[in-house]
Amino acid sequence: MYSTKLTESGIEPEFGPFGPAVLKPYSRTRFATDGRALLKVYVGIDPEGRRLREATTIERAALRGISVPTVLATGNGEGRSWTVFRTVAGKPCSTSTPEAAEEYIGHVMAVSDRLHRPTAGAAPGSGWGTPQASPASSRQFLLNQFSARCRCLPWWKVLAEALQPIDTHRVVHLHGDLKPEHLLVDGKRLHVVDWEACACGPAVLDYTDVAFHLVRDLLYEGVPAGHVPIDLLTRLPFSGPVLAWRLLLWLDRRRTQDIDLVSTHDIHRIAAEEQAASAYRSLAQVVEFLRAADVPR
Repeated sequence: MYSTKLTESGIEPEFGPFGPAVLKPYSRTRFATDGRALLKVYVGIDPEGRRLREATTIERAALRGISVPTVLATGNGEGRSWTVFRTVAGKPCSTSTPEAAEEYIGHVMAVSDRLHRPTAGAAPGSGWGTPQASPASSRQFLLNQFSARCRCLPWWKVLAEALQPIDTHRVVHLHGDLKPEHLLVDGKRLHVVDWEACACGPAVLDYTDVAFHLVRDLLYEGVPAGHVPIDLLTRLPFSGPVLAWRLLLWLDRRRTQDIDLVSTHDIHRIAAEEQAASAYRSLAQVVEFLRAADVPR
């Protein structure tokens, strides 16, 4: 059991000293100079909720046979929410070559096999526990993640209607952010880190997040659209409406004006597509346009 009594002022002498901070949009991380611990400070969207979800879910994920980092201590103080993890060995997955991308997708499928097992009583919402105010449906859970301004935008009704079928999908446990850097390969062992986005919902949410990040990140790294491994992504379960939702959620969390760069036609085209390959190609076209418009990744 991890410590919840340690104050923030006690982190440094207990687990540090720590090196320079690595800055990310929603966290600040620092490695102990001896390499044995990692300090993560949550910032931005709901830092305290993310801290609690991650610490709790890591213990539950371990019970499913998933290798996760040990939580050494967690708490909040001086206006900051933080967790100290024991570092795990391993090299992050890569998508720099077709072979590396294929290996990454293989690891995603292996983790998902343990992660998405049937769970009695799971309700749509953030975290793996029973939400205090659970949305009535998976669709509502997804729509609730947008800022209030989106309800007034032209595409809102199109997306809301397109998402209705996911309410028939089984609700399972989700990691929420299975990006290559969150899967660490240590020989034949795979460690899964960064559980702060964990949730319950249809399994296709995890798979769509993987596909979205792969398409977007490769394009922003300068890979030509024709070289994005679309055929590889078609191995994953697919939902056009969820892919459209994931694109819009990314833009909603960027600069205020970025959400206005996509049209209702763009969203309908992706959401209505029944073939995964066509939908991913449409996504790539939109992302290329957004990259040219200098939308940050």
